[in-house]
Amino acid sequence: MNCSIAKITEKRVFLLSLFFLGFIQLSFAQIPRQFLDITVSPDRPSWVYSLGEKVEFIVSVTQSGRPVPVENVRFFVKEEKMNPIQEGSLELKEGKAIISAQGMKNPGFLRCEVFATIDGKEYRGLGTAAFEPEKIQPTVKMPEDFEAFWSEAKAELEKIPLEPKMVHIPERSTDAVDVYHVNFRNIGNSRVYGVLTMPKQSGKYPAILQVPGAGIRPYAGDLAKAAKGAIVLQIGIHGIPIDLAPEVYSNLSSGALNGYWNINIQDKDIYYYKRVYLGCIRAVDFLVSMSQFDGQNLAVQGGSQGGALSIVTAALDSRVKYLSAFYPAMSDMTGYLHGRAGGWPHMFAESNRKYYNFPKAVETIGYYDVVNFARILKTPGFYSWGYNDDTCPPTSYYSAYNQIKAPKEVFVVPETGHWTYPEQGAKSDNWLFEKLKK
Repeated sequence: MNCSIAKITEKRVFLLSLFFLGFIQLSFAQIPRQFLDITVSPDRPSWVYSLGEKVEFIVSVTQSGRPVPVENVRFFVKEEKMNPIQEGSLELKEGKAIISAQGMKNPGFLRCEVFATIDGKEYRGLGTAAFEPEKIQPTVKMPEDFEAFWSEAKAELEKIPLEPKMVHIPERSTDAVDVYHVNFRNIGNSRVYGVLTMPKQSGKYPAILQVPGAGIRPYAGDLAKAAKGAIVLQIGIHGIPIDLAPEVYSNLSSGALNGYWNINIQDKDIYYYKRVYLGCIRAVDFLVSMSQFDGQNLAVQGGSQGGALSIVTAALDSRVKYLSAFYPAMSDMTGYLHGRAGGWPHMFAESNRKYYNFPKAVETIGYYDVVNFARILKTPGFYSWGYNDDTCPPTSYYSAYNQIKAPKEVFVVPETGHWTYPEQGAKSDNWLFEKLKK
């Protein structure tokens, strides 16, 4: 290698390492506090009510823990993602107010949003009351040939040789953990790319497949879980290397892969997520093929889009023995067509309906909606979420969760939105390792 190329490569590795470090830190950060703290909470500690019960939302507007003068305080009460059913201005007394609202007649979530302005900037707070969420039923229909469709797709995948490639990354490895960039074949002459971390000490280990949330990004691998005694494979879903310069992912996000979740939605056989779902199964193939795998204990873990992929992968592949999912996306996506919130990516929401609400798209969604995988799921799972999620409405993931007949455990932290406290992550990891090391 000549000197100039070596310097370019060295610089690129340095920039990537900085990017990876920032990504890792952000992944585990708590949601930042606002300059103006608007707290909205239902009057019942559990935030859960019976149908028809009235609810009072307790509002507190403070700065540094003390009431401050604010302007233009207003509120909306609505079923999540729907139009307001109650709204108005709000008068605060010593930074506090109470908003009384009628309860819901059907199982679901009633959300109160409060807006206040200080120094010309508007801030938002929200709280969400749950009304018998365990009774929420899905709107999406299960196609008669759902299982046959996926059995045929898996049979197609089995005909493709794995052809794995592994490149050791010594600069990221430690005394206890080896790090590899890996890739292997998937359908359509595509490949799955990921980061493998595993214990250096010889032996047999359980395996964890980590599936990603939405977006296009590089991946750094999970050294912490590998150090605890697990083989961990962290994959991307887009069939592109996971160690490119950050601007490549930014350009793809704004360009060719912008709105990837809608690509080929008109045809269930070539919809974007067919390759993704099968790619997750192919990742299981890779882990099972490893001589260091203990041959039995394999789990899948993820949040949001990754929560969806965790349920999907476990439902399609009996080699997955456990799953952990946070606020799964792609759940009951047709909810909007029935007058209530639907799951991310919201293709049937009012603003998107003119583009995607046509029979072939609705048909395709039936084969990819998490609800239908939940209906056939046999894998024990750990789940965690909150009620203030704007991205993946709780109505949508309860639609899936309530269909699961496999053993399940849920840890609800009501005030969380599309983010988690470190304690939720710790509970998930403890649950997984307890199961995997039995």
